[in-house]
Amino acid sequence: MSHLKSLTLTAVPAVVTDPAQRRRLRLIARLEEQRQLLSTPSLTRTIRRVVKAEDGSKSVVERAVPVRSWWRLDDRGRMVFFMRSGMRLIELDKGKTGVVAESRDSLPTIIDTLVAAVRAGEIDAQLGLAVQKQEASAARRAK
Repeated sequence: MSHLKSLTLTAVPAVVTDPAQRRRLRLIARLEEQRQLLSTPSLTRTIRRVVKAEDGSKSVVERAVPVRSWWRLDDRGRMVFFMRSGMRLIELDKGKTGVVAESRDSLPTIIDTLVAAVRAGEIDAQLGLAVQKQEASAARRAK
């Protein structure tokens, strides 16, 4: 018992599962993938799926999926960078989902700025709206 008296004991704090924080971290991870994709065009992400075999047993299957770019050329030849939440574009301003980049070389700076905005919580409302739209469309498909 003398050993325990030398320690400072406390209750373990509860784990807070903030959905907004999880969305931020997921988006930041995807933005980091986009930065890697600039230097490695053949970048892949490994996903895991649980597959049920014919005999009813389940197993985890890993598969490499290519990372798709979040930028395109517009009609003026400029790069337009956009962000996604699932398959939905994240609206950064009313009716505007893209950020203009004059060249591919300026994309890392734009990605850094967007990561800082996500960390500061500036895009939480747009992320929440995108998730609500995804859930509503999934509910309609389930009917």
